[in-house]
Amino acid sequence: MYSPPPDPAIEQRMRDLHRRAAQALSATVEPGGEFWGWAGRTLGAPARTAAGQPVWLRLVSEREEKASGKLWEGAWDAQRVLGDLDGRRPALVGLHDAAEDGTAYRAELSVRVDEPVLSASPILHEDLDLPGTWWTDLATILHKLAVAATDRVAVRTQYMERAIPQFVGIPVPDAPCWSTAHGDLHWANLTAPLRILDWEGWGRAPAGFDCAMVYAYSLLQPDTAARVRAVFPVLGSPDALAAEATVCAMLLQTVDRGDNLVLADELGTWAADLRRRSPSS
Repeated sequence: MYSPPPDPAIEQRMRDLHRRAAQALSATVEPGGEFWGWAGRTLGAPARTAAGQPVWLRLVSEREEKASGKLWEGAWDAQRVLGDLDGRRPALVGLHDAAEDGTAYRAELSVRVDEPVLSASPILHEDLDLPGTWWTDLATILHKLAVAATDRVAVRTQYMERAIPQFVGIPVPDAPCWSTAHGDLHWANLTAPLRILDWEGWGRAPAGFDCAMVYAYSLLQPDTAARVRAVFPVLGSPDALAAEATVCAMLLQTVDRGDNLVLADELGTWAADLRRRSPSS
């Protein structure tokens, strides 16, 4: 969970628009559950529909000229194409758009997930004792997601061509297979029993991308990282080299910007292993 926007006027406007969206969607926000996203761009809270159904109301803000495309349409596209993925994805039950002073706002009303996320941050800081059935469920749903047909793109080849040589130090590996991925699979987007949250960025990515992402965010906990590799044996294989290099480059780039510094050493070790595995080495 992040802090509210530093500008009190923006903070108040987000709260006002969130309240107005609830009214437009015939929902009542419940007190005490406010949840801010990165840079105050989103505001979520528990609510109930007029029929008493527990839901989650999330308000997204963006400059009007940028309020389109993959991230803006992610939740709606996921509902249209994927449905609720056997109950593992919170279904979208309402949508409301508004605009004010050059900023666009989209309110997404989704089935509420009452289970807490497995980590307060994307990085796992404590080992988890998850049952085998949880891991089986995750593998099953990622396989079902992988074969879903979509023209959405989660990872662009242009990014791979720029970031992998710069941050991992190898040419872009061949990606023999691309499949559909969640695109942001980390521990703050997962619950037990399994639910997968935050579907803004889903789309096509090199095979193994989601597995590599959850592995990367497990690196501080060797037992969990080993479990990820055991459940997803594609990791470490030539088929997943492109996905692993992409995820490693993405996170090393965040380190370069001053974020996720706690992962710097582990990511460096992973990058060295990827260089050893690269056909060009």
